[in-house]
Formats: sequence, structure tokens, C-alpha cells
Amino acid sequence: MNIFNSISEKLSLEYVKGELLKTAYGSGDTYLGRLDPRTLVFWYLFFAIVPWFIHNELILVCFLLFMVGMTMLARVSPLILFILFVGLVSEIAVLFIISLFFGGDIASIQPMFWLTIKLAVISLASVAVFTSLDPEKFSDALIRLGVPVQVSFSVSYCYRILPTLMEEFHKVILSYRLRGKAPEKAGFLYWRMWIYYMKILVLSFYPLILNGAKRSRTTVEALETKGFSHATNNADIKKLKTSYFTFQRNDYAFIVFSIFYIGLSFTLGIYY
Repeated sequence: MNIFNSISEKLSLEYVKGELLKTAYGSGDTYLGRLDPRTLVFWYLFFAIVPWFIHNELILVCFLLFMVGMTMLARVSPLILFILFVGLVSEIAVLFIISLFFGGDIASIQPMFWLTIKLAVISLASVAVFTSLDPEKFSDALIRLGVPVQVSFSVSYCYRILPTLMEEFHKVILSYRLRGKAPEKAGFLYWRMWIYYMKILVLSFYPLILNGAKRSRTTVEALETKGFSHATNNADIKKLKTSYFTFQRNDYAFIVFSIFYIGLSFTLGIYY
């Protein structure tokens, strides 16, 4: 009982909301947060694509250790890391159970384990980068790299509307709790309470989607009124918007160290 109450207090909706917002809006006081966004974008693209084509186990382990170090530099939220860990463990467990229905045995865990290592490398790289990137800088970096403005704005808009959606989601959940009735008996391991809260979460998504669609329409009309379509086709406006981007000493040092570490990992994997 005391353990459950302690966990429920730490994993309150306010705590989860705060951690998600902190992750989504980045942290500019970390080492990765002070780098040029274009550096992080190219760095992430490498570690999001290349691990899929690597089957050398030592190289994958080196990449995983590198990602752990980058995650520590980015100061990723423990809640996000816990969710990531649970997702990876449950993924390998589900794959193993499915393999048993198709003639698999205990030996099938090994390839699934290395697949999970690849996913862990990619996931940690994603978390480290997007925890360090400010949404506005990320959107401007996409524009500077030649991505259509509509796409980069969509990314920025998703970040910007996140606090509003989470606040509205919280209000909808509270309204369901006020109008509904919680189970009188919690049951063994609080299974009735878990079902009750899961039902509320599912029901809360319907009004949230409707309100989100209304807000999106209002935003589109406001943007067109202010000449958004004209600005997306003007090269001078794009150049002015992204004029603050500059590669500094930290960016070059980070790139050189990453190339050195990648080369060292491939050397160890090939010869040892």
C-alpha cells in the first residue's frame, strides 16, 4: 500500500506533464543544447540510419556506450529513460513470445537482443538530440537545410501546441473524474483502479481530438491572414530568419570527436 502510494505521488499527472514539456522544449544549458542545430540534425541522421546496416556486435556495443554518454550530457529526464527501457524490454519479450508460435526456441533471443541494441542506439540518439533542441531552432534548421517551410512549420507547431493540448487533456480527465464514480474497492494490486483510469484516458482522447482540429483550423486562418503563404516562397525572408546560424568551435570539436569515435569503433569491430 505504501509503495503504491509513493509511486502514484511521484508519477502524478503534473509531474509527467512537466517532464514531457521539459523534454519537448529542449535545454539550452547543456553541451548539446549549445551546438548548432544543423550539427545535431546531421549527427542524428547518421545514428538513426547507419545502425540498421551494421551487424558487428562490437561496433553496436561501442555505439550504445557512445549514446549513453550523449544521453548523460543531454540530461535526459529519468521518466523518459524509464519509458524507453520498458518499451525495449517489452518489445523483445513480445517478439520472443511470437517466435515460439513459429518454432522458435531460447536461441532466438540472441538475434532479438541485438535488434534491441540497435533500437536502443537509435532511441537514445533521438532522445539526446530532441531533448537538447529548441523547437524554433529545429524548425529554422530544417528551413536552412532546404526542407519546405510547410513541413518545418508543422514540426514547430506540434511543439508549440503541446502545452495547450496537455493542459486541455488534463482538464478533460478531471471532468470525467468529477462526473464519474471511482470503484469502491481497489481490488488486488489495485486492478480495478487501473481499469478505471485506463477507461478515462481512452474516453478523454475523443474531445481532445475534436478541440485540436478546431484549434488547427483557427491557426491556419490566422496564418493566411498574416501572409504565411507569401513568406514561404520568399528566399530573402528565409535567409533573414536563419541568419543567426553559425558553426562555432564547439561544433567542430563535436564533429571531430564523433568521427574519431566512429572510426575507432569500426576499427575495433573489424580487427577484434
